[in-house]
Amino acid sequence: MKPEESDSELLEDEEDEVPPEPQIIVGICAMTKKSKSKPMTQILERLCRFDYLTVIILGEDVILNEPVENWPSCHCLISFHSKGFPLDKAVAYSKLRNPFLINDLTMQYYIQDRREVYRILQEEGIDLPRYAVLNRDPARPDECNLIEGEDQVEVNGAVFPKPFVEKPVSAEDHNVYIYYPSSAGGGSQRLFRKIGSRSSVYSPESSVRKTGSYIYEEFMPTDGTDVKVYTVGPDYAHAEARKSPALDGKVERDSEGKEIRYPVMLTAMEKLVARKVCVAFKQTVCGFDLLRANGHSFVCDVNGFSFVKNSMKYYDDCAKILGNTIMRELAPQFQIPWSIPTEAEDIPIVPTTSGTMMELRCVIAIIRHGDRTPKQKMKMEVKHPRFFGLFEKHGGYKTGKLKLKRPEQLQEVLDITRLLLAELEKEPGGEIEEKTGKLEQLKSVLEMYGHFSGINRKVQLTYYPHGVKASNEGQDPQREALAPSLLLVLKWGGELTPAGRVQAEELGRAFRCMYPGGQGDYAGFPGCGLLRLHSTFRHDLKIYASDEGRVQMTAAAFAKGLLALEGELTPILVQMVKSANMNGLLDSDGDSLSSCQHRVKARLHHILQQDAPFGPEDYDQLAPTRSISLLNSMAIIQNPVKVCDQVFALIENLTHQIRERMQDPRSVDLQLYHSETLELMLQRWSKLERDFRQKSGRYDISKIPDIYDCVKYDVQHNGSLGLEGTAELLRLSKALADVVIPQEYGISREEKLEIAVGFCLPLLRKILLDLQRTHEDESVNKLHPLYSRGVLSPGRHVRTRLYFTSESHVHSLLSVFRYGGLLDETQDAQWQRALDYLSAISELNYMTQIVIMLYEDNTQDPLSEERFHVELHFSPGVKGGEEEGSAPTGCGFRPASSENEEMKTNQGSMENLCPGKASDEPDRALQTSPQPPEGPGLPRRSPLIRNRKAGSMEVMNMQCTGNLDLIPLRGRCRRRSGDLPRPSPAIGLQPRAVSTTHLASCTQVLSETSSSRPGGYRLFSSSRPPTEMKQSGLGSQCTGLFSTTVLGGSSSAPNLQDYARSHGKKLPPASLKHRDELLFVPAVKRFSVSFAKHPTNGFEGCSMVPTIYPLETLHNALSLRQVSEFLSRVCQRHTDAQTQASAETPKSKKKLSEPTF
Repeated sequence: MKPEESDSELLEDEEDEVPPEPQIIVGICAMTKKSKSKPMTQILERLCRFDYLTVIILGEDVILNEPVENWPSCHCLISFHSKGFPLDKAVAYSKLRNPFLINDLTMQYYIQDRREVYRILQEEGIDLPRYAVLNRDPARPDECNLIEGEDQVEVNGAVFPKPFVEKPVSAEDHNVYIYYPSSAGGGSQRLFRKIGSRSSVYSPESSVRKTGSYIYEEFMPTDGTDVKVYTVGPDYAHAEARKSPALDGKVERDSEGKEIRYPVMLTAMEKLVARKVCVAFKQTVCGFDLLRANGHSFVCDVNGFSFVKNSMKYYDDCAKILGNTIMRELAPQFQIPWSIPTEAEDIPIVPTTSGTMMELRCVIAIIRHGDRTPKQKMKMEVKHPRFFGLFEKHGGYKTGKLKLKRPEQLQEVLDITRLLLAELEKEPGGEIEEKTGKLEQLKSVLEMYGHFSGINRKVQLTYYPHGVKASNEGQDPQREALAPSLLLVLKWGGELTPAGRVQAEELGRAFRCMYPGGQGDYAGFPGCGLLRLHSTFRHDLKIYASDEGRVQMTAAAFAKGLLALEGELTPILVQMVKSANMNGLLDSDGDSLSSCQHRVKARLHHILQQDAPFGPEDYDQLAPTRSISLLNSMAIIQNPVKVCDQVFALIENLTHQIRERMQDPRSVDLQLYHSETLELMLQRWSKLERDFRQKSGRYDISKIPDIYDCVKYDVQHNGSLGLEGTAELLRLSKALADVVIPQEYGISREEKLEIAVGFCLPLLRKILLDLQRTHEDESVNKLHPLYSRGVLSPGRHVRTRLYFTSESHVHSLLSVFRYGGLLDETQDAQWQRALDYLSAISELNYMTQIVIMLYEDNTQDPLSEERFHVELHFSPGVKGGEEEGSAPTGCGFRPASSENEEMKTNQGSMENLCPGKASDEPDRALQTSPQPPEGPGLPRRSPLIRNRKAGSMEVMNMQCTGNLDLIPLRGRCRRRSGDLPRPSPAIGLQPRAVSTTHLASCTQVLSETSSSRPGGYRLFSSSRPPTEMKQSGLGSQCTGLFSTTVLGGSSSAPNLQDYARSHGKKLPPASLKHRDELLFVPAVKRFSVSFAKHPTNGFEGCSMVPTIYPLETLHNALSLRQVSEFLSRVCQRHTDAQTQASAETPKSKKKLSEPTF
């Protein structure tokens, strides 16, 4: 050997001697229009990345003109019929070469005949619409009996009243007619294959067709949507809904001209139907149509080979499932060293913080809504008979409360208001008791914009049998015969902003990383463990939201990010978010205060009206819990009246500045954030100016949260106006709000707990039920065991319950955990640290999260307390106006328990579950103290992907927070048969020029993500040149969900190429240096780059989006019994108190009596 020969040269020489690897040839046999379509191209591109698979496409000329003997030979055949396709030749080729068939060819003859399709479906016990076949065939005279009446047809003795459906027996004939009854105008809707933007037309013709054979079936009322289901094997189905072509024939298209479809959740029975259809028709890739009507699902068509359009996630899933199916079937014949990808990921197993391996069973999250426009509110007492008549008309006496939101209801309120104002104008000293100023404001707000649609306004009415004032002040109604009255509360504003939608969607995307898994099949996508669970029917997800529009849209945006959905929010909201008939689960009437709240509010107002510095007695009265954030705010305030004087002066100055701007000709067409105008901005500030300082000179403390709300909104979204004094107004109003807001929910521990449980008792009971039901057998959430072949744990599922609500519920739930006695902090150091951390949190901002995670240890006795393990996590939501570094820090996400401190770095990786792991392999060994890497690493790929194909995919430039040029490096290592696969080639990053502004943004991202605290990994070395910081853009799609102090969990290995492609971004074939250092940082961590002020893609007019604080673990060693007993105890204590109160005041339980006039 020559001494100057390098190791790399020797490696290349050795590489030249590697024998060619065996190849499995996958043939695509279809018409060009299908084989070269975008979905097929996308899926084949991904299929090419499998080791040992080579794809060939048979040209249309070969298929049509060449004998099958001349067709290229293949080991696996993907072939399907479409218009003009010679199915006979494909069958002959299959018999000649005997390839492994993805979709059976003989069954495709049956799929072309609707009669056969319906016969097979019936034999499988799948629900169909009631139908009859009319065969106009001389050989079948007994099947050709048709009697047509005006509003019905009788087919072979079966009667079908209109509306009914008439389908040609040939599945290739799409001319389906729907006939309407004469009572509805008669005629028929004629459906056909889409032409441009039409899929049907109405015809006045009411008579059925007289030639040809047809299926007649009952028309199913589906609320205007059809569900399209796409299977890829028996264990995977993607479902989409579209506007039914039977509605008006107009195809709904998006801005890019694509038909609008939106994802739907399949029920357990529908999932079983999908499996049955796939197996019965022997079509691995198969599409069929579902009609959901009258609480049931009916299959009305089976289409055979069909792909989802425009879904990157589906393309990834489909290619990986097909590739695995082919390898599973053919690898043994070719003696290819291949095994089914990590079976352990079939169960979401993670290491607990005490070092054992447990299965994730339940995730419960309570989340506050996203960024919104300022809420505005006006209260007035009304006594006029017209208001009582309105209250009675809409059923207000049933509960004593009434909420009016619909346009026609608001119009009724406006009509009454106009009439009363007209009467007051005619007779100023008349019998009308309502205040003119309040009525004028009510009229002004209801008349705003000239219409009610699309504007967030509502009126609430609450009945007080002895008057509002008497009820609030606790007067004795027996001593004073007071007349009944209604409290009218008008609310407007409070709409979710574009920034709020971005926050929710990004958080949903990052939230996937809560779920373990993601090796093997799903290695290319952060949070893919959740998506795999969801697609294979083992994720039981329900999303709940209160009735507020901003809360519902937050839930829809979060669901879009969580499940990698595409399209508009409205259809996602309709299909996936439950908000009706929840019996107060997430809604609360904040304007109907309990007696405890009235007492607390009065005491709070008294303390804050004193024109003197806070003394020791004030601290005892206002902050008996000694909350750190409260004490800090009181130290800033010193004298509350003096600070209120300053706040009022700043508001006066602000309204003056706005009026001056309105006089400026250059501001005539000025539009503020979210289409607000200077006039509307002045209206909300002028109202606060009027309401904050009363005529007596005292301040209305209840307006402080509204002032803080408004100035926070304008500083963030309308900062470009350059209004003076807003920063100081923000600082002072925040200090006041940080006292008023949390203390309105109780001052002492007892008050906080009483008010909290009053707000969220139904939610507490629901959480308790969620935790208890998780380990019970619920067949609705599982695969049927008879159809579970190939699924490692068909009986297992992860239950996810997401509750989206407002600030009051989040405050209340947190108070229950803090003050309800979950643990004794004097005996539990971790809980003491958690309470100290919560004590330092000053604000529960937008997107605040409280997360409960339940794990199961199947090795423990089912009755043992060690069987179930509960973790409690928390994030205070969006970052507010805190100075950098001043925010409180917790203990990190999922820190290791003290006895296992040495294991906290990537302990119990999923790879520990894999048999045959070579512990001495340097690229797979656990590193307990890795060096900070110099760049983000591309982890090794699944065993399915060959290194030599690393650059074979069509990839492009990635646009996240920066542009990246990826440079491929040559060479690969030889792998002996039976060895574990080695990491993929390294990738070197070469950033382009970076703007100063963008660099500042990236620097902020790094400061949040690169932990300087003990136990945290750094994504980037601090010694790297500044321009290299642009690499932080790689993670912008998956936000900083988790605290970086400590991070345990599964070390799934996302593939950046798959990740970029699945988000519609492309990367050149490339490699990353220093991959080994990052190989063992958990996937969550690698992608936990915060979206601090990154541009909001796709939201026009969206201002900078603030960062969301990462999740911090409050406690990670709770037992299910502990939590269940705690929640039960809190609920029972409140129920007992209510029972006692009812016994003392039995009259309060009487049914509300209607007033007499």
